[in-house]
Amino acid sequence: MLWSKSICHHLLLLASQLICSWTIPVSVDKTEVKPPEEKPSESPQSVDTGLHYDRYLREVIDFLEKDPHFREKLHNTDMEDIKQGKLAKELDFVSHHVRTKLDELKRQEVSRLRVLIRAKQDMEAGNAHSKSLPGKTVDHQALLRQFQYLNHKNPHSFEVEDLDRLIKSATTDLENYDRERHEEFKRYEMMKEHERRELLKTLDEEKRKKQEEQYAEMKKRHADHPKINHPGSQDQLKEVWEEADGLDPDDFDPKTFFNLHGSLHACSQLEKIYDPANEEDDMVEMEEERLRMREHVMNEVDTNKDRLVSREEFMAATQKKEFLEPDTWETLEESQVYTEEEMREFEEHLAIQEQDLQQRTMELQKQKEELERQQEQLNAQKRELQQAVEHMESLKLQDAEPVAQGEGTNGGGAAPAPPANPQLLQGLHPDTPAHL
Repeated sequence: MLWSKSICHHLLLLASQLICSWTIPVSVDKTEVKPPEEKPSESPQSVDTGLHYDRYLREVIDFLEKDPHFREKLHNTDMEDIKQGKLAKELDFVSHHVRTKLDELKRQEVSRLRVLIRAKQDMEAGNAHSKSLPGKTVDHQALLRQFQYLNHKNPHSFEVEDLDRLIKSATTDLENYDRERHEEFKRYEMMKEHERRELLKTLDEEKRKKQEEQYAEMKKRHADHPKINHPGSQDQLKEVWEEADGLDPDDFDPKTFFNLHGSLHACSQLEKIYDPANEEDDMVEMEEERLRMREHVMNEVDTNKDRLVSREEFMAATQKKEFLEPDTWETLEESQVYTEEEMREFEEHLAIQEQDLQQRTMELQKQKEELERQQEQLNAQKRELQQAVEHMESLKLQDAEPVAQGEGTNGGGAAPAPPANPQLLQGLHPDTPAHL
């Protein structure tokens, strides 16, 4: 088995999940046909694998690739041995500098996981509080089981077990990626159709007819594209041979093509179908088409299912009828992504979600109204209290006015005498002494 230069391709075929190629082992023996002028080699394009530990995986791979001993062992280890952990044992023989850097990367990743777990705990506690539920104990082991790609019991150093876990986790996760991606795309397509149908319900007959005509015209424009060569067929390889390599298609030779190329690009095929500038071309659908092409080629050529293509597998595939006389390739618009039954179940599920959302909205509206009512009561009590305070202040001012008037008459001297009682004065003789 020959391997490509990037360890990403050796171990896990990481980049093949999202880019427009399927990886083939490379030989430097370029014979029989003079190859085009070579360009300076570039590092493999960094492509996100979609894994939540993608950065950690990529950094570990980058540093392992720098160690000559590990790189040599990698070139002589087949995929099955890698999956079984034989390559991980070679970690004990890498340089001290690489091991030190790997230790540092692991400590950083453990620290990131701690922050992530703490955030999940806060989120669960917040959800329980918002639903007026008693707080429940967080199962730390259940959380940690989501991070099987490293040994969290030893947070300080990167050991053989860490590399073994990383390889096995990434392999398993990437094998599940295609299935999850297809399901996600199916939901995307059904949501598009659901929204289109819902829009039609809001239109009158004339506008609905016009909308349907526009939709049919867009589908027609999208389907009007040059012939798509079957991915991995002789016709497609010849197209790459001629357009990418600048070679005469009459001189096409599969063995030389294999030596020239580490990957078979489907981008030229996709460019025939999709143009970002066209309204009718959906770039999400383009990515799904790319994935379908890669999967098809791997299913046809990768006979031992190790997610790599050997020279023997490639040459054997070129002898098959599917390579020489392939069937017409069905693009997405010619394929049935979902059934009407699936669409019906999807819309029923959406309806249930809509009902739940409406119920929740009603509950929130009632809570809002209750809070507003309570706020109004508080405001009324506040106004009554303020009025009572103002009334008391008014009474105080009224009581103080007579006193202030008396002080003004006596020039600020002694307090004025109380007024004479008329009844007492009537019973006294005019000559009665004043002291009586």
